[in-house]
Amino acid sequence: MKICKATEDDLPEILALQYLAFQSEVKLFKNKKDLPLKQTLDELTDELNKGVILKLILDDDTIIGSVRAYTKDGTTHIGKLMVHPDYRKRGLGTGLMEKIENCFLNTRYELFTASKSVNNIEFYKKRGYEIFAKKRINEELVLIYMQKPAK
Repeated sequence: MKICKATEDDLPEILALQYLAFQSEVKLFKNKKDLPLKQTLDELTDELNKGVILKLILDDDTIIGSVRAYTKDGTTHIGKLMVHPDYRKRGLGTGLMEKIENCFLNTRYELFTASKSVNNIEFYKKRGYEIFAKKRINEELVLIYMQKPAK
């Protein structure tokens, strides 16, 4: 397995993985309209152009994990950490987080997750992130914003 930067050619596979990986999050909600499954290939390409998207690949180049980030005003915004469901609980998410943070040294790190995603919140707390804000999106969805000081 190897973590490296994704290219535009990788984006369709990453988008398919995103849909699969976030199914466990979707199950937490009745209202599905505000969840991360509607992203288009063009939107993902825009994210690649403004920041970094990492991929975690097997020896046969199959993508089984990804994370993305960009920096704005001294803060690195990390998003959509994902690992294929068949490869979870093996430290791969931790490896992706370490690698993306190391792409952006000397900046504050910020991310968000849903309040119902208790496992995600605990995962990020173990990585040194602290809750600093909450934002209600609708009756069911509350986003938890977390931050970590610069490395």
